[in-house]
This record gives sequence, C-alpha cells and structure tokens, in this order.
Amino acid sequence: MAQEIITLECTEAKALGQPVSRYMSSRNKKSPRTPNRLEKKKYNPFLKRHTLHRETR
Repeated sequence: MAQEIITLECTEAKALGQPVSRYMSSRNKKSPRTPNRLEKKKYNPFLKRHTLHRETR
C-alpha cells in the first residue's frame, strides 16, 4: 500500500495563539475510509492535556 507521511497540528493551541504541538504520522493514500483530513487526539505539552490534532497540507 502507498503510505503517505503527514503532519498533525494542534487546533486548540493555534486558536489560543500559543505554540502549536506537531506530530508526524502516516496514512494510507488510497484508503476509502480516510478521504478527508485525518484528526486524532494527541497530547499537547504546552497546554498539558490531550487536544484535537488535524492534518496539515
């Protein structure tokens, strides 16, 4: 399968104007289950809690 490396960026910290946390992940390019941007709950060390991280282009 064709794996694509993506960057996940915190949405809450970006809205608050604080430093954003970023994670690298991979996803299957051809999967019909993920046609849109990927979203995952990941830990943000700046906010000290789990927040929603969305795929950036």
